[in-house]
Amino acid sequence: IVSPPRPPGHPQYPPVPPYPQGPKVPPKDPTVHSCDVEDSQKVPCGNSDITAAACDAISCCFDGRHCYYGKAVTVQCTKDAQFIVVVAKDATLPNLDLESISLLGTGPRCAFVDSNADFAIYQFPVTQCGTVVKEETGVLIYENRMSSSYEVGVGPRGAITRDSHYDLLFQCRYIGTAVETVVAEVLPLQDPPLPVSALGPITVELRLANGQCYSKGCNEGKLDAAYSSFYTDADYPVTKVLRDPVYVEVRLLEKTDPNLVLTLGRCWTTTDPNPHSLPQWDILINGCPYRDDRYLSTLVPVGPFSGVDFPTHYRRFIFKMFTFVDPTSLVPQKEKVYIHCSTAVCTVIPGRSCEPSCFRKKRNVRAVDQKQAQPNVVVSSGPVIMGAPSQ
Repeated sequence: IVSPPRPPGHPQYPPVPPYPQGPKVPPKDPTVHSCDVEDSQKVPCGNSDITAAACDAISCCFDGRHCYYGKAVTVQCTKDAQFIVVVAKDATLPNLDLESISLLGTGPRCAFVDSNADFAIYQFPVTQCGTVVKEETGVLIYENRMSSSYEVGVGPRGAITRDSHYDLLFQCRYIGTAVETVVAEVLPLQDPPLPVSALGPITVELRLANGQCYSKGCNEGKLDAAYSSFYTDADYPVTKVLRDPVYVEVRLLEKTDPNLVLTLGRCWTTTDPNPHSLPQWDILINGCPYRDDRYLSTLVPVGPFSGVDFPTHYRRFIFKMFTFVDPTSLVPQKEKVYIHCSTAVCTVIPGRSCEPSCFRKKRNVRAVDQKQAQPNVVVSSGPVIMGAPSQ
Protein backbone atom coordinates (compact mmCIF):
# COMPACT_ATOMS: atom_id res chain seq x y z
CA ILE A 1 0.00 0.00 0.00
CA VAL A 2 1.42 3.36 -0.99
CA SER A 3 1.31 5.98 1.71
CA PRO A 4 1.69 9.35 0.02
CA PRO A 5 3.45 12.09 1.96
CA ARG A 6 1.52 14.53 4.05
CA PRO A 7 0.70 17.89 2.45
CA PRO A 8 3.82 20.07 2.57
CA GLY A 9 4.02 22.65 5.31
CA HIS A 10 5.95 25.89 5.50
CA PRO A 11 9.61 25.76 4.44
CA GLN A 12 11.96 24.96 7.29
CA TYR A 13 15.37 26.54 7.48
CA PRO A 14 18.19 24.02 7.59
CA PRO A 15 20.19 22.82 9.51
CA VAL A 16 17.48 20.89 11.36
CA PRO A 17 15.41 19.10 8.67
CA PRO A 18 13.33 16.21 10.01
CA TYR A 19 15.49 13.17 9.24
CA PRO A 20 16.82 14.10 5.80
CA GLN A 21 17.95 11.23 3.63
CA GLY A 22 21.26 11.35 1.78
CA PRO A 23 21.41 11.18 -2.01
CA LYS A 24 22.18 7.97 -3.86
CA VAL A 25 24.64 8.89 -6.59
CA PRO A 26 26.88 6.92 -8.95
CA PRO A 27 30.45 6.39 -7.68
CA LYS A 28 32.66 9.35 -8.48
CA ASP A 29 36.04 10.81 -7.66
CA PRO A 30 36.01 11.76 -3.96
CA THR A 31 38.07 14.86 -4.65
CA VAL A 32 35.04 16.42 -6.32
CA HIS A 33 33.26 16.68 -2.95
CA SER A 34 35.49 18.98 -0.86
CA CYS A 35 35.02 19.72 2.83
CA ASP A 36 37.54 22.58 2.84
CA VAL A 37 35.10 25.37 3.76
CA GLU A 38 35.94 28.58 5.65
CA ASP A 39 34.48 28.55 9.17
CA SER A 40 32.63 31.81 8.50
CA GLN A 41 30.93 30.30 5.44
CA LYS A 42 29.94 26.90 6.85
CA VAL A 43 26.23 26.05 6.59
CA PRO A 44 25.15 23.64 9.37
CA CYS A 45 23.74 20.29 8.24
CA GLY A 46 21.49 18.06 10.36
CA ASN A 47 20.74 18.27 14.08
CA SER A 48 23.20 19.86 16.49
CA ASP A 49 23.94 16.48 18.14
CA ILE A 50 24.41 14.56 14.87
CA THR A 51 27.16 11.93 14.80
CA ALA A 52 29.96 11.72 12.23
CA ALA A 53 28.42 8.60 10.67
CA ALA A 54 24.98 10.18 10.40
CA CYS A 55 26.54 13.33 8.92
CA ASP A 56 28.33 11.31 6.25
CA ALA A 57 25.11 9.39 5.52
CA ILE A 58 23.37 12.59 4.43
CA SER A 59 26.37 13.64 2.26
CA CYS A 60 27.66 16.36 4.57
CA CYS A 61 31.07 17.06 6.11
CA PHE A 62 32.11 16.57 9.76
CA ASP A 63 35.02 18.45 11.35
CA GLY A 64 35.00 16.61 14.68
CA ARG A 65 32.38 18.85 16.27
CA HIS A 66 30.03 20.13 13.61
CA CYS A 67 28.25 18.77 10.54
CA TYR A 68 28.16 21.14 7.56
CA TYR A 69 27.59 21.21 3.79
CA GLY A 70 30.61 20.73 1.50
CA LYS A 71 31.63 22.38 -1.75
CA ALA A 72 29.12 20.57 -3.91
CA VAL A 73 25.40 20.52 -4.65
CA THR A 74 23.73 18.54 -1.86
CA VAL A 75 20.15 17.29 -2.21
CA GLN A 76 18.09 15.99 0.71
CA CYS A 77 14.48 14.83 1.07
CA THR A 78 12.49 15.15 4.29
CA LYS A 79 9.66 13.04 5.60
CA ASP A 80 7.33 16.04 5.57
CA ALA A 81 7.70 16.25 1.77
CA GLN A 82 10.33 18.96 1.36
CA PHE A 83 13.27 19.27 -1.00
CA ILE A 84 16.41 20.76 0.58
CA VAL A 85 19.07 21.73 -1.97
CA VAL A 86 22.29 23.45 -0.87
CA VAL A 87 24.38 24.80 -3.78
CA ALA A 88 28.06 25.72 -3.42
CA LYS A 89 29.50 28.21 -5.89
CA ASP A 90 32.64 26.01 -6.00
CA ALA A 91 30.61 23.14 -7.48
CA THR A 92 32.00 24.19 -10.89
CA LEU A 93 35.06 25.94 -12.27
CA PRO A 94 34.66 28.78 -13.16
CA ASN A 95 32.51 29.22 -10.07
CA LEU A 96 28.74 29.12 -10.37
CA ASP A 97 26.87 32.40 -10.35
CA LEU A 98 24.48 31.62 -7.49
CA GLU A 99 22.10 34.31 -8.75
CA SER A 100 21.70 32.48 -12.08
CA ILE A 101 20.24 29.23 -10.71
CA SER A 102 16.66 28.26 -11.54
CA LEU A 103 14.28 25.30 -11.08
CA LEU A 104 11.74 23.85 -13.50
CA GLY A 105 9.06 26.24 -12.23
CA THR A 106 8.81 29.63 -10.59
CA GLY A 107 6.99 30.91 -7.55
CA PRO A 108 7.51 32.59 -4.18
CA ARG A 109 8.99 29.40 -2.68
CA CYS A 110 11.30 28.65 -5.61
CA ALA A 111 14.03 31.18 -4.79
CA PHE A 112 16.74 30.47 -2.25
CA VAL A 113 15.63 30.87 1.36
CA ASP A 114 19.07 31.93 2.56
CA SER A 115 22.58 32.42 1.20
CA ASN A 116 26.08 33.63 1.95
CA ALA A 117 29.07 34.36 -0.26
CA ASP A 118 29.68 30.66 -1.00
CA PHE A 119 26.31 28.88 -0.69
CA ALA A 120 22.65 29.23 -1.66
CA ILE A 121 20.01 27.24 0.25
CA TYR A 122 16.75 26.11 -1.35
CA GLN A 123 13.88 24.51 0.55
CA PHE A 124 10.49 23.96 -1.06
CA PRO A 125 7.59 21.47 -1.02
CA VAL A 126 8.01 18.53 -3.37
CA THR A 127 4.75 19.47 -5.12
CA GLN A 128 5.89 22.98 -6.14
CA CYS A 129 8.43 24.74 -8.40
CA GLY A 130 7.56 22.69 -11.48
CA THR A 131 8.18 19.32 -9.83
CA VAL A 132 7.05 16.40 -11.99
CA VAL A 133 5.20 13.63 -10.13
CA LYS A 134 5.55 10.02 -11.29
CA GLU A 135 4.21 6.78 -9.88
CA GLU A 136 5.73 3.34 -9.98
CA THR A 137 4.64 0.19 -8.18
CA GLY A 138 4.71 1.10 -4.51
CA VAL A 139 6.67 4.32 -5.13
CA LEU A 140 5.81 8.01 -5.53
CA ILE A 141 8.54 9.94 -7.36
CA TYR A 142 8.93 13.73 -7.24
CA GLU A 143 11.44 14.98 -9.82
CA ASN A 144 12.85 18.44 -10.44
CA ARG A 145 15.78 19.95 -12.31
CA MET A 146 18.19 22.71 -11.34
CA SER A 147 20.21 24.60 -13.93
CA SER A 148 22.29 27.75 -14.18
CA SER A 149 22.14 30.41 -16.87
CA TYR A 150 25.21 31.67 -18.73
CA GLU A 151 26.29 34.61 -20.86
CA VAL A 152 26.60 34.01 -24.61
CA GLY A 153 28.82 35.98 -26.97
CA VAL A 154 27.49 36.08 -30.53
CA GLY A 155 29.80 36.72 -33.48
CA PRO A 156 29.25 36.81 -37.24
CA ARG A 157 30.26 33.14 -37.67
CA GLY A 158 29.32 31.53 -34.35
CA ALA A 159 28.50 31.92 -30.67
CA ILE A 160 30.51 30.98 -27.56
CA THR A 161 30.40 31.12 -23.78
CA ARG A 162 33.04 31.09 -21.04
CA ASP A 163 30.58 30.65 -18.18
CA SER A 164 29.98 27.41 -16.31
CA HIS A 165 26.72 25.63 -17.02
CA TYR A 166 25.33 23.36 -14.33
CA ASP A 167 22.46 20.95 -14.90
CA LEU A 168 21.20 18.69 -12.09
CA LEU A 169 18.28 16.26 -12.12
CA PHE A 170 17.12 15.23 -8.64
CA GLN A 171 14.30 13.14 -7.16
CA CYS A 172 12.56 12.34 -3.91
CA ARG A 173 11.22 8.79 -3.88
CA TYR A 174 8.64 7.96 -1.21
CA ILE A 175 8.38 4.20 -0.65
CA GLY A 176 5.75 3.49 2.01
CA THR A 177 7.29 5.11 5.09
CA ALA A 178 10.83 5.35 3.67
CA VAL A 179 12.41 8.24 1.80
CA GLU A 180 15.11 8.06 -0.88
CA THR A 181 17.02 10.75 -2.75
CA VAL A 182 18.31 10.24 -6.29
CA VAL A 183 20.70 12.70 -7.94
CA ALA A 184 21.83 12.57 -11.58
CA GLU A 185 24.39 15.08 -12.83
CA VAL A 186 24.18 15.76 -16.57
CA LEU A 187 27.68 15.48 -18.08
CA PRO A 188 28.78 15.62 -21.75
CA LEU A 189 30.41 12.71 -23.55
CA GLN A 190 33.86 13.51 -24.87
CA ASP A 191 35.39 11.21 -27.47
CA PRO A 192 39.17 11.64 -27.64
CA PRO A 193 39.97 13.01 -31.11
CA LEU A 194 43.21 12.70 -33.00
CA PRO A 195 45.64 15.63 -33.28
CA VAL A 196 45.76 17.61 -36.50
CA SER A 197 48.46 19.69 -38.16
CA ALA A 198 48.75 21.67 -41.36
CA LEU A 199 51.88 23.02 -43.04
CA GLY A 200 52.25 25.15 -46.14
CA PRO A 201 55.01 26.01 -48.64
CA ILE A 202 56.76 28.01 -45.96
CA THR A 203 57.25 25.90 -42.85
CA VAL A 204 55.14 27.42 -40.09
CA GLU A 205 54.06 25.64 -36.92
CA LEU A 206 51.31 26.44 -34.43
CA ARG A 207 51.77 24.85 -31.03
CA LEU A 208 50.37 25.25 -27.52
CA ALA A 209 52.50 25.92 -24.47
CA ASN A 210 51.45 24.25 -21.24
CA GLY A 211 52.06 27.31 -19.07
CA GLN A 212 54.53 25.44 -16.84
CA CYS A 213 58.07 26.57 -16.10
CA TYR A 214 60.49 23.65 -15.74
CA SER A 215 63.77 25.36 -16.65
CA LYS A 216 66.23 26.05 -13.86
CA GLY A 217 66.14 29.68 -12.81
CA CYS A 218 63.19 30.66 -14.99
CA ASN A 219 61.08 33.53 -13.70
CA GLU A 220 57.49 32.44 -13.05
CA GLY A 221 56.42 36.08 -12.97
CA LYS A 222 57.19 36.62 -16.67
CA LEU A 223 55.01 35.50 -19.57
CA ASP A 224 58.07 34.01 -21.27
CA ALA A 225 58.10 31.35 -18.53
CA ALA A 226 54.69 30.12 -19.70
CA TYR A 227 56.30 29.27 -23.06
CA SER A 228 59.21 27.25 -21.68
CA SER A 229 57.52 23.89 -22.38
CA PHE A 230 54.95 22.74 -24.93
CA TYR A 231 52.39 20.01 -25.42
CA THR A 232 53.52 17.13 -27.64
CA ASP A 233 51.41 15.12 -30.10
CA ALA A 234 50.84 12.53 -27.38
CA ASP A 235 49.24 15.16 -25.12
CA TYR A 236 46.36 15.90 -27.50
CA PRO A 237 43.54 16.44 -26.99
CA VAL A 238 44.55 19.06 -24.43
CA THR A 239 41.96 19.53 -21.68
CA LYS A 240 41.12 23.02 -20.43
CA VAL A 241 38.55 24.43 -18.03
CA LEU A 242 36.42 27.42 -19.06
CA ARG A 243 38.41 30.68 -18.84
CA ASP A 244 41.69 28.79 -18.45
CA PRO A 245 44.49 30.57 -20.35
CA VAL A 246 45.44 28.95 -23.66
CA TYR A 247 49.03 29.80 -24.60
CA VAL A 248 49.48 29.86 -28.39
CA GLU A 249 52.77 30.13 -30.27
CA VAL A 250 53.20 30.36 -34.04
CA ARG A 251 56.76 30.07 -35.33
CA LEU A 252 58.62 30.11 -38.63
CA LEU A 253 60.86 27.06 -39.06
CA GLU A 254 63.98 26.33 -41.13
CA LYS A 255 64.82 30.02 -41.67
CA THR A 256 67.84 31.88 -40.31
CA ASP A 257 67.40 35.31 -41.91
CA PRO A 258 66.97 37.86 -39.07
CA ASN A 259 65.28 40.27 -41.52
CA LEU A 260 62.28 37.97 -41.88
CA VAL A 261 59.28 38.75 -39.68
CA LEU A 262 56.45 36.28 -39.17
CA THR A 263 53.09 38.07 -39.16
CA LEU A 264 49.63 36.89 -38.19
CA GLY A 265 46.49 37.87 -40.03
CA ARG A 266 43.35 36.30 -38.64
CA CYS A 267 43.35 33.67 -35.88
CA TRP A 268 40.12 31.85 -35.16
CA THR A 269 38.66 28.66 -33.71
CA THR A 270 36.36 25.95 -35.04
CA THR A 271 34.89 22.68 -33.74
CA ASP A 272 36.34 20.77 -36.71
CA PRO A 273 39.92 20.35 -38.00
CA ASN A 274 38.80 22.03 -41.25
CA PRO A 275 39.64 25.73 -40.80
CA HIS A 276 36.79 26.71 -43.14
CA SER A 277 34.10 24.87 -41.17
CA LEU A 278 31.41 26.60 -39.13
CA PRO A 279 30.89 27.74 -36.43
CA GLN A 280 33.91 29.99 -36.00
CA TRP A 281 35.04 32.43 -33.33
CA ASP A 282 37.71 35.06 -33.98
CA ILE A 283 40.64 35.54 -31.61
CA LEU A 284 42.83 37.90 -33.67
CA ILE A 285 41.93 40.16 -36.60
CA ASN A 286 44.86 41.55 -38.62
CA GLY A 287 47.14 40.34 -35.83
CA CYS A 288 45.23 42.28 -33.16
CA PRO A 289 42.85 41.07 -30.42
CA TYR A 290 39.26 40.66 -31.64
CA ARG A 291 37.55 43.70 -30.11
CA ASP A 292 34.05 42.20 -29.94
CA ASP A 293 35.21 39.51 -27.51
CA ARG A 294 34.46 40.45 -23.92
CA TYR A 295 37.65 38.63 -22.86
CA LEU A 296 40.27 40.22 -25.12
CA SER A 297 43.19 38.01 -26.05
CA THR A 298 46.68 39.13 -25.02
CA LEU A 299 49.61 39.57 -27.41
CA VAL A 300 52.87 38.34 -25.85
CA PRO A 301 56.00 40.16 -27.07
CA VAL A 302 58.94 37.98 -28.15
CA GLY A 303 62.19 39.84 -27.60
CA PRO A 304 65.94 39.24 -27.34
CA PHE A 305 65.56 37.82 -23.82
CA SER A 306 62.81 35.34 -24.71
CA GLY A 307 65.24 32.46 -25.13
CA VAL A 308 64.86 31.98 -28.92
CA ASP A 309 67.44 32.52 -31.67
CA PHE A 310 65.27 34.62 -33.99
CA PRO A 311 62.57 36.50 -32.03
CA THR A 312 61.00 37.93 -35.20
CA HIS A 313 60.22 34.38 -36.34
CA TYR A 314 57.76 33.94 -33.45
CA ARG A 315 54.28 35.20 -32.53
CA ARG A 316 52.63 34.46 -29.20
CA PHE A 317 49.23 35.24 -27.73
CA ILE A 318 46.93 34.08 -24.95
CA PHE A 319 43.15 33.68 -24.96
CA LYS A 320 40.65 32.42 -22.41
CA MET A 321 39.11 28.98 -22.97
CA PHE A 322 35.48 28.91 -24.10
CA THR A 323 32.97 26.51 -25.62
CA PHE A 324 30.75 27.02 -28.65
CA VAL A 325 27.01 27.53 -28.20
CA ASP A 326 24.27 26.20 -30.47
CA PRO A 327 22.96 29.30 -32.32
CA THR A 328 19.34 28.12 -32.13
CA SER A 329 18.96 26.61 -28.67
CA LEU A 330 21.88 28.56 -27.09
CA VAL A 331 22.95 25.33 -25.39
CA PRO A 332 26.73 24.94 -24.84
CA GLN A 333 28.04 22.28 -27.24
CA LYS A 334 31.15 21.36 -25.24
CA GLU A 335 32.89 20.09 -28.36
CA LYS A 336 36.52 20.09 -29.41
CA VAL A 337 38.06 23.45 -30.29
CA TYR A 338 40.71 23.79 -33.01
CA ILE A 339 42.84 26.92 -33.36
CA HIS A 340 43.82 28.28 -36.79
CA CYS A 341 45.97 31.24 -37.86
CA SER A 342 46.68 32.74 -41.27
CA THR A 343 50.33 33.71 -41.48
CA ALA A 344 52.66 35.57 -43.82
CA VAL A 345 56.34 36.49 -43.91
CA CYS A 346 57.31 40.16 -44.04
CA THR A 347 60.78 41.45 -44.95
CA VAL A 348 62.18 44.34 -42.93
CA ILE A 349 63.18 47.24 -45.19
CA PRO A 350 63.34 51.01 -44.53
CA GLY A 351 59.88 52.59 -44.46
CA ARG A 352 58.00 49.35 -43.90
CA SER A 353 56.53 48.22 -40.59
CA CYS A 354 55.80 44.55 -40.12
CA GLU A 355 54.07 45.02 -36.76
CA PRO A 356 50.28 45.17 -36.38
CA SER A 357 48.80 48.58 -35.62
CA CYS A 358 46.60 47.39 -32.78
CA PHE A 359 46.56 50.57 -30.75
CA ARG A 360 46.64 53.18 -33.51
CA LYS A 361 43.45 54.97 -34.48
CA LYS A 362 44.70 55.41 -38.06
CA ARG A 363 45.92 52.33 -39.88
CA ASN A 364 49.18 52.19 -41.81
CA VAL A 365 47.60 51.30 -45.15
CA ARG A 366 50.90 51.02 -47.01
CA ALA A 367 52.30 48.49 -44.53
CA VAL A 368 49.12 46.46 -44.59
CA ASP A 369 49.05 46.34 -48.37
CA GLN A 370 52.68 45.24 -48.53
CA LYS A 371 52.13 42.45 -46.01
CA GLN A 372 49.03 41.21 -47.79
CA ALA A 373 51.04 40.78 -50.98
CA GLN A 374 52.98 37.99 -49.29
CA PRO A 375 51.66 34.43 -49.68
CA ASN A 376 49.45 33.36 -46.77
CA VAL A 377 49.69 30.03 -45.00
CA VAL A 378 47.08 28.70 -42.57
CA VAL A 379 48.36 26.62 -39.65
CA SER A 380 46.24 24.72 -37.14
CA SER A 381 46.54 23.24 -33.68
CA GLY A 382 45.52 19.89 -32.32
CA PRO A 383 42.18 19.75 -30.49
CA VAL A 384 41.47 21.40 -27.15
CA ILE A 385 38.52 20.09 -25.15
CA MET A 386 36.65 21.46 -22.18
CA GLY A 387 37.04 19.24 -19.15
CA ALA A 388 36.01 19.08 -15.54
CA PRO A 389 38.16 20.95 -13.02
CA SER A 390 40.64 18.99 -10.94
CA GLN A 391 40.48 19.86 -7.27
